[in-house]
Amino acid sequence: MNYVRTAILLAGLTALFMVVGFALGGRGGMMIAFLVAAGMNLFSYWNSDKMVLRMYGAREVDMATAPEFVGMVAELAQRANLPMPKVYLMDNPQPNAFATGRNPQNAAVAATTGLLQALNRDEIAGVMAHELAHVKNHDTLTMTITATIAGAISMLANFGMFFGGGNRENNNPFGFVSMILMAILAPMAAMVVQMAISRSREYEADKGGAEICGQPLALASALAKIAGEAHRVPNYEAEGHPATAHMFIINPLSGARMDNLFSTHPATENRIAALQELAQRMGGSGLGRGPQIATGGAMPRGPWAGGARKRGPWG
Repeated sequence: MNYVRTAILLAGLTALFMVVGFALGGRGGMMIAFLVAAGMNLFSYWNSDKMVLRMYGAREVDMATAPEFVGMVAELAQRANLPMPKVYLMDNPQPNAFATGRNPQNAAVAATTGLLQALNRDEIAGVMAHELAHVKNHDTLTMTITATIAGAISMLANFGMFFGGGNRENNNPFGFVSMILMAILAPMAAMVVQMAISRSREYEADKGGAEICGQPLALASALAKIAGEAHRVPNYEAEGHPATAHMFIINPLSGARMDNLFSTHPATENRIAALQELAQRMGGSGLGRGPQIATGGAMPRGPWAGGARKRGPWG
């Protein structure tokens, strides 16, 4: 079913890309847009994960540079029966995380340094388990390709507006008015594309992540903290690339822009309520069932959560 959903989504994105091309250059522009979109679909399948990681300045870490964090991901991946993904960190004060990659064998998980600062170890484990659940559910391919092509659609529309597409030479019947409409409607279409990635995948990843780490209330606590900080601490890279917002565990956009008219995520309160119900079904609080990661002892904030925002134990 995930592969069918991906095919339908790519077809829809290609059609939208062609519509923008037609508005910019008539039939010739539509054909060029089709060829470009076909090339982008192929390129995105193999490289969109690298593009998104580069977009956020993510750097790969390993057991030598971030033993606590990488060891945690390794333990969680083992519990989820997944291959060990590549692990990345983003130097960003906003607590957040995402997963990417075309399949579990080529997956990567990325977290911000703000996440390691703001959350305790159990909460971090819940967040990373959520991202591994996305990998296990094969959500990452759809999420990453959507981010790449939806962003390209917005850029193409803005490009046409800036350079005055739709002139008489290209026989575009829409004229200059179409350029204004396209510059407004194409970014909105990109937001709708984000919403086309079913919100149910977040509930499924929450459930799967809670089962992997064994601590649904720790994940619920993490969601509450991240949601609060996301509105307070800006993520400038995400604000510059709003088409990637749906990839994060919590919407990273501040809400100050029109990009946030449509939510890419379910309400955090609803997600927390679902995790609380899951904790009751798992027996009591749902705490204390997760893996004892790295040092194994209870740590209120973890060894990565010092006061100063230095590279610290994550490299």
